Amino acid sequence: MRIRSAGPGDLPALQDIERAAGEPFRDLGMPDVADDAPPALDTLERHRRAGRCWVAAEAPGDRPIAYLIAEPVDGALHVEQVSVHPRAARRGVGAALLAHAAGHARERGLTALTLTTFADVPWNAPYYARLGFRTLTGPELTPGLRRIRAEEAGHGLDRWPRVCMRAGL
Repeated sequence: MRIRSAGPGDLPALQDIERAAGEPFRDLGMPDVADDAPPALDTLERHRRAGRCWVAAEAPGDRPIAYLIAEPVDGALHVEQVSVHPRAARRGVGAALLAHAAGHARERGLTALTLTTFADVPWNAPYYARLGFRTLTGPELTPGLRRIRAEEAGHGLDRWPRVCMRAGL
């Protein structure tokens, strides 16, 4: 497996990955998450142009099997989305993308990776905890993380318990 910056031609494949990665949520009684639209092409392109959109592929030139997009937030690199196609799950692809993002963050003097995720979904908060992320308490949330959580709540994601997590670098 190889991690590289996303190219313009990769972006539609990232939407396909997102749709496929959403399907397992249906089995957990979260059909709205499963049916949620993937990031728009212009959103993905904005991250790509900023150098914060990476893909994992089996070999150079192959179609991506996973991706990660991120944005600096309050001195940390905030992982906005990391998705792995179910056919590539349980092979360390997500962990490799997160490690790549951590290297990017370190090079830029950022202090941590942060993310928001579902607390009770096995491949969400429990998975990130195994990778060294810890759940933040209310007073630990930075202004940027509070803004992100408010946006998520506005999109209806608080129907299921959500948490903010952080991994120091």
